Amino acid sequence: MIVPRKLQKGDKIGVIAPSNPVTEKSLEAINESILLMESSGFSIEFGEYVFKNTLGYSATAKQKAEDINKMFANKEIKAIFCATGGANSNSTFEYLDYELIKNNPKILCGFSDSTSITNIITQKTGLVTFNGPTFKSLTSWDTSYSYEQVMKRFVKQETSLKEEGDEFITLQEGISEGRLIGGNLSLTAGMSAGSYSLDFTDKILFIEELFFESPPEMVSHYLYQMKQNGVFNKIKGIWVGNYEGPISLEKILLDTLEQEYNFPIIKSNNFGHTDKKQVIPIGTMARIDTSKVNKIELLESCVK
Repeated sequence: MIVPRKLQKGDKIGVIAPSNPVTEKSLEAINESILLMESSGFSIEFGEYVFKNTLGYSATAKQKAEDINKMFANKEIKAIFCATGGANSNSTFEYLDYELIKNNPKILCGFSDSTSITNIITQKTGLVTFNGPTFKSLTSWDTSYSYEQVMKRFVKQETSLKEEGDEFITLQEGISEGRLIGGNLSLTAGMSAGSYSLDFTDKILFIEELFFESPPEMVSHYLYQMKQNGVFNKIKGIWVGNYEGPISLEKILLDTLEQEYNFPIIKSNNFGHTDKKQVIPIGTMARIDTSKVNKIELLESCVK
């Protein structure tokens, strides 16, 4: 795997919008994030099309891909954050210059719909990418947890996936090792087959979902989609994150698996559509050991 360079004070951070554009209702949080990161010693540069709504629902696929390619090509940019979530970042796939990205490795971070773009870039280039806060969510939630995780992971190079107060529970016992893959469940399920499918072989899958968009029956749909495409026959373990529905994500998962698989499964609420957003490196080796307090640990550095 290709490990990106850590952030240092004075570095310039790029912001892209591979999903929804930044609109007026998001500007307050975006401006607060600019002030926060500038006060931390960084400068900010936005892509040309971050605020464009060319199609009425987003910029065009080519415009969004152009911003991504330019950010990776720009030697002054040391890390890239997705501005916000939304939909259709997968529209950029065929227009991304994967060789350019591979030859200019840098931090790429986002969650929710960014799941598509972070995972495909890791798959196509071998670059470790990150499921973590979008630029907007550095300040749009009620706590500083997300910002602190960004500083710990990208600046201080800390590797813990658990903070004091984070609770982990065991759903299925066991010990396993594998490279991390996943993020938002609906997006991950959508990449379990097709031209841009992910390789789940020997991976540790982490999943979360937003109840507002995916009620329990849709969660079941996504999980069965993955089961029917053989994902659970390939992976080494599952880490379940946040889902605030009337029926828990872990229950729907266990209903789907029907005790047919013997890999370890753990649960926490420190990533996903919640104020607690661990920065999880996609492509980094990790180990689940359900006998430990820290039930999942990184086995290697994800920035250098």
